[in-house]
Amino acid sequence: MKLRHASVILAMVLICTGCSFNMAAIKSFFVKSDPVRSTPEGLYSRGTADYQNGSYKKAREYFTRLKEEYPLHNLAIMAELGIADSFYSVKEYGEAELAYRDFVSLYPTNENIPYALYQTGMCHFVQIEAIDRDQTETIKARREFERLIARYPQSKFSILAEKMVRECKLKLAEHEFYVGNFYFKNKKYNAALKRFEGIARDYAGVGLDLKVEAYIAETRDRLAKEEREEKLKEDKEKAKAAKKEEKEKNKIKEKEPTNS
Repeated sequence: MKLRHASVILAMVLICTGCSFNMAAIKSFFVKSDPVRSTPEGLYSRGTADYQNGSYKKAREYFTRLKEEYPLHNLAIMAELGIADSFYSVKEYGEAELAYRDFVSLYPTNENIPYALYQTGMCHFVQIEAIDRDQTETIKARREFERLIARYPQSKFSILAEKMVRECKLKLAEHEFYVGNFYFKNKKYNAALKRFEGIARDYAGVGLDLKVEAYIAETRDRLAKEEREEKLKEDKEKAKAAKKEEKEKNKIKEKEPTNS
């Protein structure tokens, strides 16, 4: 049956070509052609279209192909960013960060460096955990955003980065307040005061100023009260010890023989 179908197809091809033995026509009929033009523009166009449609893995395949087949073409540079963006979009943040860093390293003068730096920061920012958890990602995100602002202060991405820095500072301040409040509730007032004063010093203006000031005042009052109570306790113990000592002295005197 397969041979019969093949013969029918072959006959149709021959008829369409005027019954001449056109091998090129037969080959093009049986061999599936590449649906994407193997040109830098064609590969980039298809990758961009797939990315916009949410087919991030397929988009990455086209961008990778462009980079490997035309490494010296200008669009290969954009393909590098496309690969990084595709990883970011599927939440593979570790791979995305590496790709953005590679872009910055390979093309240090490219106009898209601010974007790559911003996205590097975002790879950490989107992984920030709750305020009662470790804030390593917050610290890393803040560092990347500040790096961008320092290097490209006039970039539109630096404006966005400034907002993200404030967000990072707020997260860090909230974490410090959480820890300070934990100490406060457990009557570890010295440790609590250290945290609250650190927030006032390092994170002024992020939105916790009034609350922190109130807690600093209350913590200092409680420390002062503890000191007063401790001093009162020490004074009582000293008085008790002195009374006991005086009593012992009196007992000794009573036992001493008197001269007649």
